[in-house]
Amino acid sequence: MATVILVRHGRTSANASGTLAGRTPGVRLDDTGTDQARRTAERLAAVPLAAVVTSPLERCRQTAKIITSAHPAAPRTVTERGITECDYGEWQGRLLKDLAKEKLWGVVQTQPSAAAFPGGESLQAMQARSVEAVRRHDAALEAEHGPGAVWVAVSHGDIIKSVLADALGMHLDLFQRLFVDPASVSIVRYTGTRPYVLASNTHAGDLSWLAAPPAKRARRRKSVEDAPVGGGAGPSARS
Repeated sequence: MATVILVRHGRTSANASGTLAGRTPGVRLDDTGTDQARRTAERLAAVPLAAVVTSPLERCRQTAKIITSAHPAAPRTVTERGITECDYGEWQGRLLKDLAKEKLWGVVQTQPSAAAFPGGESLQAMQARSVEAVRRHDAALEAEHGPGAVWVAVSHGDIIKSVLADALGMHLDLFQRLFVDPASVSIVRYTGTRPYVLASNTHAGDLSWLAAPPAKRARRRKSVEDAPVGGGAGPSARS
């Protein structure tokens, strides 16, 4: 029963200018994005991380490096193409205000399961490969480090939204209801019963509750996997 912390990369100049960067090389964090990533790294420093898995794109690798450099255990970093940015094809590099005039924009907003970017991939394909990659790494890290393993996946807005939608049992057509801001933290725990979304799009707050002793979690595996009737007493009672 590992736990994945989904971190979006910090802000880039493309984000600030309203440009759809996609997989364009050389898109880096701007000063604001670097500061955002540092604040996120400070939150994660109290969490024992088994690994940091990152999209191969530069902005995510920068964010991952800031996280690992600030962490006392200096967790290993793994690059995973399965959580790279969506292939927006001919939309890549264009301004969002111009893309909003395209007919496909409405499909992306209201029926993303039917959206395929010209010369790129569909949002369904994006979700399938990103969910597969996250679940694969989650299972491997649990097998290696035990059911208390916690790890970080550094990725992109639409990727994280699609992973959260899957964990919530939401149809892809509803994933635009989710917000994932730059350098935000979302948390998913996969169990044999179901995934649990423990947090979504957070920017501040103590994460040390994720450092509960693995042995304790293992002894209470059944009770943790079941949903507490009435809502339960919160993390402090489980740690």
